[in-house]
Amino acid sequence: MEQITIKDVAKACGVGVSTVSRAINDHPNINDETKQLVLQKIKELGYVPNNSARNLKRTEGKAIAVLVKGMTNPFFNVMIKIMEEDIISRGYTMVLQHVDPSEDEADVALELTKEKRLCGIIFLGGIVTRRGSKLGLLNVPYVVSTIGAPLKGVREEDYSSVAVDDEREGRKATRFLLDKGYKRIAIFAGAKDDTSVGMLRLSGYKKALEEAGIPIDEDLIKYLPKDNEEYSYYTGYSSAKRLIEEGVDFDAVFAIADVMAVGACRAFLETGRKIPKDVAIMGFDGIDLTRFYLPSITTVAQPIKQMAIETSRLLFEVIDGKEHRHLVFDAEIVERETT
Repeated sequence: MEQITIKDVAKACGVGVSTVSRAINDHPNINDETKQLVLQKIKELGYVPNNSARNLKRTEGKAIAVLVKGMTNPFFNVMIKIMEEDIISRGYTMVLQHVDPSEDEADVALELTKEKRLCGIIFLGGIVTRRGSKLGLLNVPYVVSTIGAPLKGVREEDYSSVAVDDEREGRKATRFLLDKGYKRIAIFAGAKDDTSVGMLRLSGYKKALEEAGIPIDEDLIKYLPKDNEEYSYYTGYSSAKRLIEEGVDFDAVFAIADVMAVGACRAFLETGRKIPKDVAIMGFDGIDLTRFYLPSITTVAQPIKQMAIETSRLLFEVIDGKEHRHLVFDAEIVERETT
């Protein structure tokens, strides 16, 4: 008879592998009803947890760290769940580490390697290109995910990456709005000194305008303030408010993150502007909320699930002795009610 695995239990319960693991290990982050369901199913299926393997894992420190900058962005929630399930199914534990907007990911990673016996690191989001050369000090393999810019001071053969071509997709988004007839397109960008995703999407925006023969108007570019360099509902809301208060003429907004687009919608609706009659809005990422928000938001949808799967796969390929690789995915424009 074929041996029952933790994946079989998860499938039978309709939950993820990580949830089954929490139930087995009496983890506090699981509700009692789900825990009892899992334990009952384990009994019915005759699944026997490999205690010796789990103990060996603890002593050997088989852990993968996932460093997330932008934890409040729901875009990362799906990715983290997929990564966690894959990491656990391979017999490793996942260490989830939030990185504050003011912190440098390289510093956090280096400190974490001193505290934990890590086998690998995933950088999710953020702007590690600021002081990328520090990453060369890491003694474990790492993958940079959702960050389209190459790392400064680090050779491409020394790390793996998963991303979309942010400049190309930013250009495509702006071109889409131009083709719809909008000419005064504002952009809610990243920080002024951003050297990663925000810079690339802004660059794509500028290229599309230049190709259309439209001069760049700096008044239409709203950077994140120094005191809050994070893509969030609030920064989208406050950027829209600034645009209105300054009396700038605009007919569309390209927000470089969906959460900022949602915040912008709120601000415009509060001031009596109709969407898209008075202002069109476009986001970037493809989070579920853009579909269910009213009005539903047009977005540049990244293949979130596929990117998460490949991020984890690339890391374990390197752990198994294979060479680093760099994957670039295509995003898709999903048109909805805001345009």
